[in-house]
Amino acid sequence: MTDNGADLPWLVIRQDDNGNRYRVGRYATQGEAQKVADKLDTHGHKQLYWVERAGARARP
Repeated sequence: MTDNGADLPWLVIRQDDNGNRYRVGRYATQGEAQKVADKLDTHGHKQLYWVERAGARARP
């Protein structure tokens, strides 16, 4: 994983049950990021995962 936003514009974000948000990773395509978010979401924890484009307004 690299932090070069031009090459990896799609983010997977995690929000825990206390409302804290963290960037899980950056990905080249929305589909790749969504696969990661979906896989993490199946673990059954209280965390919420979603995909957003870098620079986009954060999800509430």
